Amino acid sequence: MSNEIGIDITQALRDTENALRDFIASVLPQSLGSKWIEKCGVSAERIKKWEERKIIEAGRQESGVVDERLIYYADFYDLKTILKNHWSGEFSIALGDWKTMGVWLDELEKLRDPDAHRRELLPHQKFLALGIGGEIRTRLVRYRSKRETSEDYFPRIESAMDSLGNIWTPTLGPIPVFTRMILRPDDVIDYIVTARDPEDMPLDYGIRIKSESIRWEKHGEFSIKITNECIGQYFDIDLFVRSHRSYHAHGSHDHKVNFNYTVLPKKS
Repeated sequence: MSNEIGIDITQALRDTENALRDFIASVLPQSLGSKWIEKCGVSAERIKKWEERKIIEAGRQESGVVDERLIYYADFYDLKTILKNHWSGEFSIALGDWKTMGVWLDELEKLRDPDAHRRELLPHQKFLALGIGGEIRTRLVRYRSKRETSEDYFPRIESAMDSLGNIWTPTLGPIPVFTRMILRPDDVIDYIVTARDPEDMPLDYGIRIKSESIRWEKHGEFSIKITNECIGQYFDIDLFVRSHRSYHAHGSHDHKVNFNYTVLPKKS
């Protein structure tokens, strides 16, 4: 589902929903502890539904790689319930007043309704989805940017995932993703990076293999092929994002995420 300006509305809605999931998963453990799922404000029956969906998804994936975060199997309605029940803390600081946000979430829920996807959204609905989703994600980026850099000018990566099922989200902070996975020459790995600028400016996405120079693209999708030169106990892939401004948070880029693997020679 795309529109006149070439943006995938379905993906934009999904990115907004996942940004809220990641934010919830980063905030509630700090206030509710390791068993925050049980205390998040949804019923035990709803949580059981999430667990059932996770099991079903694992059965669908031939590789057996599924997202381990239970919050990723919650309905949008559940996310709205969690946010409302805990709005007086960090959620309100990041996203503003509940009266406005509640209306926005209601609208997004209607647009995310499976029944609505059986027909093409009208032009005004597409731009409504883009506007609300963009504002929510921008507020989250500004919140994180202020806490990480004391500034409000730099874009941030929202999530990064490889095709092996390894995921980076803001909950990990600057810690590298130590995948503990073994690769071999000729293996191919794909990456998907989502990011947002606090002022909704265009972004460049980059990838660096080991110590090579950064390869910059206009999109956040990359594919690499492991070669003999990659063999080693510690093989690093760095993913970057940068704005088009003349300044950046870290020299040539604004944010970086690192994935680490071990690469062994081919079996003889």
